[in-house]
Amino acid sequence: MASLVRRVLVLLVVVVLTVVAVVVLFEDETSSPPLVPGTTVDNDPLAYTEGREDEFAAAAARGHAHVIYAKSPGGARASAQRVAQYRSLVEAAAETADVEPDTLEGLVLLESAGRADAAADPQLEGAVGLTQILAETGRNLLEMQVDPAGARRIGRSLRRAERKRDTALVERLRERRRRIDERFDPPKALAATARYLLIAREELGRTDLAVQSYHMGIGNLQNALRDYGEDEISYARLYFDSTPVNHAKAYRRLAALGDDSATYLWRVMAAREIMRLYRSDPDELDRLSELQNAKNSAEEVLHPQGETEQFATPDDLRAAYDDGLIVALPRADLLERGIAIDRGMGELASRLKRSRTTYRGLRKPALDLLAYVGAAVKEISGAEPLVVTSTVRDRAYQRLLLRRNREATPNYSLHTTGWSFDILRTYASRAQALAFEFMLGRLQSHNLIAWVREPAAIHVTVSAEAERLAAVVSP
Repeated sequence: MASLVRRVLVLLVVVVLTVVAVVVLFEDETSSPPLVPGTTVDNDPLAYTEGREDEFAAAAARGHAHVIYAKSPGGARASAQRVAQYRSLVEAAAETADVEPDTLEGLVLLESAGRADAAADPQLEGAVGLTQILAETGRNLLEMQVDPAGARRIGRSLRRAERKRDTALVERLRERRRRIDERFDPPKALAATARYLLIAREELGRTDLAVQSYHMGIGNLQNALRDYGEDEISYARLYFDSTPVNHAKAYRRLAALGDDSATYLWRVMAAREIMRLYRSDPDELDRLSELQNAKNSAEEVLHPQGETEQFATPDDLRAAYDDGLIVALPRADLLERGIAIDRGMGELASRLKRSRTTYRGLRKPALDLLAYVGAAVKEISGAEPLVVTSTVRDRAYQRLLLRRNREATPNYSLHTTGWSFDILRTYASRAQALAFEFMLGRLQSHNLIAWVREPAAIHVTVSAEAERLAAVVSP
């Protein structure tokens, strides 16, 4: 077992906390010599290298797309339609900023969903307009006319005019507001955003860093790069190569910003893809929108209903075990890797005349990922094990659960597919909670999981793509 621990420790440092193929290790723990600290794993599909930057960034865009679909007013297609009407203005601004129009258009979708009067702050000192410019930034950096107090007064008159349906007065008031606060003026807001991106690229040396800084701030990003130890590296390298055990100072800097700042570039890329689908494949956009909005995470994108096998009865589930499709949770091995099995898991099994162990299993890739998360969190935090409270179910068990658990869904449950597990939200320490949060965010950025915070547990669904991680450790 000591050799296995050494393997996990090396992977934590060398391959950016990748998912160990624990099923292979369960079968033969001594078949490979222990890795030496500092040794790279050439076949690891998640190890950061410059040649994988585009692959990593594309996965991160997919992994962080859910929030855009979920928060698009009127839905993704309606929001894309609003943004598309500004395409000519976007192209002009993008030429000035020397960025791709599609990227700037994605930024607009992400920031305002195409609403020129969007305001994050009723006092209008915060983010306002098509590109959500702060009052201070507009005045002091972008040389805009910004008058929040005047805009608020006009806003009150505007709302009264809208209630009276006085369209002529509404338009006059909007025009007056655009003059005194240029953040409400789409051409000027886009031109100001272009100026920002030019300033940011001059300071940071790269377009991807400039776009990332639009939310994070130039100074904050410069500090993170300084903590990493190199300037003008790609944002993909800074993000994926900074972890609690590798470039830890840079990781802590990014994590401390909160507000999803560290994933801003990936969400711009996701918004850009929505705009592409709006123009080239609107039916696919609608399909994805439906899947993204089916749950509070992207789990149905990973495993759509109708395309994913579910287990209807205990007999169906037992057959899945017999066929090797579902693998029983190995209690001792999981415990050593930082995962404890909740004693109550499968507590309703007797009502179906089954053993509790029937409801203690997962698909092999999901089991691999669960065990790796536990090992990584244990290594980072040194805390007691995380507790897994739920894994596979059949639909018969799900119906019983509905009678006593308000968190259970009466609809399509990913637990009935073997791809999901729940982790108890009672942590041994703050360090453990932060380590687990890191693992969730990083695996989501590799588009290997979708997850949601429920009242008592973190619900995690594992992508079928996780099966490719079996190559990390040779048998």
